[in-house]
Amino acid sequence: MSEDDAINAARGFLRSHLTGLLGFDGEFVPIKVVVAHDGALVAPVMVAMLRSFDVTMYMPDEADDSMQMQVTLEEIHDRGEHAALCDRWRIYHGEPEDVRWARITVDAARFDGFMFDGLALMAQNPLADAEPRICREINTGMLETLKAAVAATAGLEVESPRVVGVDPLGFDVRGRFDVIRLPADPAIADESDAVAALEELAGLTDDGDAESDAAEHG
Repeated sequence: MSEDDAINAARGFLRSHLTGLLGFDGEFVPIKVVVAHDGALVAPVMVAMLRSFDVTMYMPDEADDSMQMQVTLEEIHDRGEHAALCDRWRIYHGEPEDVRWARITVDAARFDGFMFDGLALMAQNPLADAEPRICREINTGMLETLKAAVAATAGLEVESPRVVGVDPLGFDVRGRFDVIRLPADPAIADESDAVAALEELAGLTDDGDAESDAAEHG
């Protein structure tokens, strides 16, 4: 595997696992994160986590095939310049139990036998500006295609899925209980790519075996 392939695999794994364990001061606490547009992670946290100088994150757990990251927590607040980051977490996961918030920087990571500098994983999302439009288009006009994509990719029947995030490597879909990752291959470059990627994941054919675009858009 080339270095670029290894980095892309690690980024894809991280974006597919938004729940894990945070280790600090001998404690291991479940945590849910979102990926900000600059590649940093955001999560509600305990005060003790913010005070610790040695923090490790395991995604999704401590198994050998999990990702282990050395991270640094910076306290942020759900108002002012960081309000949108906290709102992003709520959109993904609902209301948090903890009331403190942190922007989490990845210092270093180990995954699949490779060691990575944190900056390699914290990639800027080039679809950040287009993300609201893509989510709106899919959620308002492509619901049946989204349901089919979730069923085909994750094997789940979700009554009212909602796309809450999109990046070149795939879609984040909020289901009834959790966030479902729909990986995209090839990578998504723009809005039209996003529509095509979702249709491919749903198994749509040119002659419209599933619900057609025309029907979805009324």
